[in-house]
Amino acid sequence: MNPPEETDETGEMSDPEDEGLESLPLSDELEAALREAEESADAREQQRAAEAAHVAGGADGADSADKMTIELLSQELQNLKAEHESALEKAAENDDKFLRLQAEFENFRRRTLKEKQDNFKYGHQNLVKDLLSTVDNLERAVVHGEENKDGDFQSLLQGVELVQRELLGALAKHGVKKIEAEGVLFDPEVHEAMAQVPSSDVPPNTVIDVLQTGYLINDRMLRPARVVVSKAAEESQGEGTEQ
Repeated sequence: MNPPEETDETGEMSDPEDEGLESLPLSDELEAALREAEESADAREQQRAAEAAHVAGGADGADSADKMTIELLSQELQNLKAEHESALEKAAENDDKFLRLQAEFENFRRRTLKEKQDNFKYGHQNLVKDLLSTVDNLERAVVHGEENKDGDFQSLLQGVELVQRELLGALAKHGVKKIEAEGVLFDPEVHEAMAQVPSSDVPPNTVIDVLQTGYLINDRMLRPARVVVSKAAEESQGEGTEQ
């Protein structure tokens, strides 16, 4: 017969074999193995928790990075739009300035052309106006000569000389003056030699006769004086002997 089973304080039946196992002392190797197993299980649990946290944190970090990237791109786009609008405004201002300058230049060109044409057409107006009184005196001299055909020639000559002086005065008002020629040394800048005559009365290359008076206008030559120039009488005689 089997021995009766014992009950514990709770009324449950206890297995004598289990009690025997619990009462057996554990060896050092078995305790070490149990501790190692528990530590390995804890380590695996911690690793799983860390990986889960890392995954969760990585997702949050990725979302945050994406948001920052979007914000930076949006800000850069706004800056580019502002720069583009500013460039368009500046280009419009430059176009407006160019059109105004072009219009001003065209007006200036037209004014300059008109002034040039007016100067060409009316630039000698003041000179002609000053000469009108001389023309009036010439008309009076002609009328007086016709009315007095048998009159004194000397008085007519004096009238012509008066008109000449008046004419030269009108020209002088506009910077016109005669070129001094007779009795001075020949100057090729203002004299044009038409002939050369031997003379012992004056030094060689002296103007002894003026065939046509020359004039200057404000130190610019209008026309040279046409003159006859002297040369040494000995040269003339020597040339005649050689021939």
